[in-house]
Amino acid sequence: MGKIIFYEDRNFQGRSYECSSDCADLHSHFSRCNSIQVDSGCWMVYERPNYLGYQYFLRRGEYPDYQRWMGFNDCVRSCRMIPQHQGSYKMRIYERADFGGQMMEFTDDCPSLYDRFHYNDIHSCNVMEGHWLFYEHPNYRGRQYLLRPGEYRRYSDWGGMNPRIGSIRRITYPN
Repeated sequence: MGKIIFYEDRNFQGRSYECSSDCADLHSHFSRCNSIQVDSGCWMVYERPNYLGYQYFLRRGEYPDYQRWMGFNDCVRSCRMIPQHQGSYKMRIYERADFGGQMMEFTDDCPSLYDRFHYNDIHSCNVMEGHWLFYEHPNYRGRQYLLRPGEYRRYSDWGGMNPRIGSIRRITYPN
């Protein structure tokens, strides 16, 4: 079970809201979010309601201002808890939409798709096991996209604005 606390002001001040499950619309609980405390679990917070817009991955810890979670502003409108995964990780990426073109299978993190495979446009993907993060740039930087188990027939299915992905990481819980 996870627990995340949102605060309207920096440094865990002002009105707060505690959450222990997915919430598609946080707007009724607070108007802005300037700090977050993750007591347990891993979470994805979203800039817009219904798990849309910029996505930010948060582990257990304290984030005294939105720059600490790489946020662009104080707008958080939905959140999703990422369940702990036991077992192996497996994902296939494809260079074309609808699982077309060259396919590559991943069971581990990849800090630079381009360095390893000489291309970084991913148009579709199938997550068979575990939860994964796509990052816009190499070395786990830039915009983030949560990929849960399932099929993603085009990059817009995971919220991407374009097919460019720089790095891939499994979501693991610390021991």
